[in-house]
Amino acid sequence: QLQLVESGGGLVQPGGSLRLSCAASGFTLEHYAIGWFRQVPGKEREGVSCISSSDGSTYYGDSVKGRFTISRDNAKNTVYLQMNSLKPEDTAVYYCATGRWCSSWPTDYDYWGQGTQVTVSS
Repeated sequence: QLQLVESGGGLVQPGGSLRLSCAASGFTLEHYAIGWFRQVPGKEREGVSCISSSDGSTYYGDSVKGRFTISRDNAKNTVYLQMNSLKPEDTAVYYCATGRWCSSWPTDYDYWGQGTQVTVSS
């Protein structure tokens, strides 16, 4: 059974950091581009970051550039999203997903995790 599981979310104060993990079971993550998206109620899912399968190129949304870092550990079959200098507007449910290439469009991704809540508040 193919499965993606996100973890690492929680409550953090503005300016704080969190590291999200996206762990795969039933398949090998390194063969896929992995995207991170986030969504708040009433809004469309927003692309946050992506790491390609081919050369490990990374991409970031304008709102997170310079603050978030995506990486992969193939030995652990896991992709991470390091989030620093968090802002209240980063509050959302964060999802990881597999794709054939990096894209900001959710429809380009096939398998999705269940999401992890990130809340940035004092």
